[in-house]
Amino acid sequence: MEEIKIDEKIDLTAEVCPMTFVKTKMKLEEMESGQKLEVVLPAGEPMRSVPISIKEEGHKIIKVDKGTDNFRLIVEKS
Repeated sequence: MEEIKIDEKIDLTAEVCPMTFVKTKMKLEEMESGQKLEVVLPAGEPMRSVPISIKEEGHKIIKVDKGTDNFRLIVEKS
């Protein structure tokens, strides 16, 4: 499988909902269309709600990696 080139990365494991989505959205607004953002999220509500909200904004979820205590989400900005 081809390695995904990440343009930006943010670690939101210390954040809680709804700030996880707000900070992800703000970071995506700074990026160019087609760039990829890696977001590290805590398990639980952020991992359930952030991908849904990201898709509703029109962005593409490229990959989700489940860890023990957190998740890694790779998003392509639309």
